[in-house]
Amino acid sequence: MSESKLKFPSETVELPSKGIVYPKENPLSSGKVDIKYMTAREEDILTNQSYIQKGTVIDKLLQSLIVSDIDFKDLIVGDKNALLIAARILGYGSEYEFNWRNEKVTIDLSSLENKDFDKSQCEQGKNEFPFTCPKSGTILTYKLLTHYDETKIDRELKGLKKINKDASPELSTRLKHMIISVDGSDDQKDIRDFVNNYFLAQDSRAFRNHIRDFQPDVDLTVSIDTLEGGDEDIDVPIGLNFFWPDADI
Repeated sequence: MSESKLKFPSETVELPSKGIVYPKENPLSSGKVDIKYMTAREEDILTNQSYIQKGTVIDKLLQSLIVSDIDFKDLIVGDKNALLIAARILGYGSEYEFNWRNEKVTIDLSSLENKDFDKSQCEQGKNEFPFTCPKSGTILTYKLLTHYDETKIDRELKGLKKINKDASPELSTRLKHMIISVDGSDDQKDIRDFVNNYFLAQDSRAFRNHIRDFQPDVDLTVSIDTLEGGDEDIDVPIGLNFFWPDADI
């Protein structure tokens, strides 16, 4: 932990996972992470063209803000999202304006809450969960993706694009990294063969819906008033402008 970080006020962020998916010896198992308030140093990170081009600017920002002695790559995606929201509120306030279908929408980020997370299906320190495919009956074991997993997936996708620029294997690639066993076999060849050749579309959709509903995360769904006078539920868009809406980037 750098001494410079300790000189700034910080806030504690409650993780959607409550720390259950991390081993007890991992500091993330506390279910809390301290982050400091943003400074001009972090604004430099936000406008760093090298980070922007590499697509790492948000990760660099979060790593600069985190005070707790954690390993950033261990964070599951939902917990990382909670830190993103908290960082934005601490840096630029809770009011967030964005365009939706040519309409300006303003929301209060502090009103976003963590999704309900069913702890009864979890064992402390074990990021492994069962799923039975409803159509084929195949029994899968899967994990919640971490930042490290996401980095590996991005590298693999870039490599596949070099081989075939028209390929779009993002869905199947993510499934191969998320599934850790098929009917008891944890052999990577068996997992990849299953995803490529035997994972029925109905089962794949059911699995993805299950992940969406089960995984700990921030509920980014908000209801907005439309020009037609009705209400519509949308997902809050998060990108670079989420942190600095008036930045010329």
